[in-house]
Amino acid sequence: MNTQSRRQFLRKLGLTAAALPFLPHLPSIAAEARNPAKMQRLIFLFTPNGTVPSEFWPDQAGTDFQLKRILAPLADFKNQMITLKGLCNKVGGDGDSHMRGMSCLLTADELLPGNIQGGGGMPAGWARNISIDQEIASFLQARPETATRFGSLEMGVAVPNRADPWTRANYSGPNQPVAPNNDPYALFEKLYGQVKDRENLGSILDDVTSDLKKISAQVDPAERALLDQHTTFVREMEKDLQHAGTAKLIMPPPDLEPGVSLDNDGIPKISHMQSDLLVNAFANGMARIATLQYTNSVGQARMRWLDIHEDHHHLSHEPDNNQEAHEKLVKINTWLAEQVAYLARKLQSTPEPGSIGSMLDHTTIIWTNELGKGNSHTLDDIPFVLIGGGLGFKTGLAHQFPQIPHNRLWLSLAHSFGHHIPTFGHKDLCGDGALALS
Repeated sequence: MNTQSRRQFLRKLGLTAAALPFLPHLPSIAAEARNPAKMQRLIFLFTPNGTVPSEFWPDQAGTDFQLKRILAPLADFKNQMITLKGLCNKVGGDGDSHMRGMSCLLTADELLPGNIQGGGGMPAGWARNISIDQEIASFLQARPETATRFGSLEMGVAVPNRADPWTRANYSGPNQPVAPNNDPYALFEKLYGQVKDRENLGSILDDVTSDLKKISAQVDPAERALLDQHTTFVREMEKDLQHAGTAKLIMPPPDLEPGVSLDNDGIPKISHMQSDLLVNAFANGMARIATLQYTNSVGQARMRWLDIHEDHHHLSHEPDNNQEAHEKLVKINTWLAEQVAYLARKLQSTPEPGSIGSMLDHTTIIWTNELGKGNSHTLDDIPFVLIGGGLGFKTGLAHQFPQIPHNRLWLSLAHSFGHHIPTFGHKDLCGDGALALS
């Protein structure tokens, strides 16, 4: 292990160069530096109410595909992109299409029985399965070389302040929805607010440990036993501090614009703030899995900044021959693609910590939706666009599949992280195994 690689490894751990001479004498650390775990990250980005298929999907399969109006903002990332037409949410059961489209999207299994009545179909409850983001995060957290401070981050942009199957995509297990953090200021405090306090406390604990050692040499055995208990307590506190992520940040926290309104009209600024926080948290090794959820299933944002005053859900239900509504939906979905592009560009412009290339080379964004098309409530041809190199899939491709269950895509994701589960979600929808995308 050469000096440069050791220094990079030290920086990854948040250590100082003073530790460098000791690395050759620590076999486990030296081995880790020689064989670091491959850095992989995954972001699920959700937007609601389906898309406008004629302005979204490329006509050609393969590498020679052209981006239509909605995907045009992603042109700079075409060589790092995959479009997956023909993936369908074939999960049946109770609940309306919006409920199943949202809460069965990442869980790929049926909803539990319940008394939440939707717009059609039988009433239902929460999802009966863990979501794929939490499944992969749990796998990574169980391995010391891939564990992170938070494991995963669940973030929102204008998600309504209520809990139901229309607002929750993430599940830590059956009947266990995970709420997205909708407030960038609160998320900032969660990620960074106590770092300085912990650093100061760590310095105090160093002094306390030194003092206890001095005293221990001068007291009788009975008192020494009591001091030993205090010393053990201090050591446990030190471990807790280290586990809480007190190592020096690789990237300083982002500067958030103060006073942004956390309501409908604040959505454009909130969108960028959440993306900035997400990339920064990834760069500082706080998580490898994240979800960024824009509003919710049946999302009713009024995008007045686009000079559109009807709510998104209402427009999505207009008939295809309503040309004015059609153009407004194209405009809305194009703006959403611009938010995906902002996140991808942020990752692309950030060097990969301790390695070569950009963070986008080690991260995959999956942009998806609860419906294929709003006015038909179809769960066929769900929008799936992948950007980035985190999964090792072959990019620069437009795929067209013959209406296959989206469970198979989630299997491919798990397998790409080394988590070789035979099925995910509803077992009957996994018969043909993972999609071959590598």
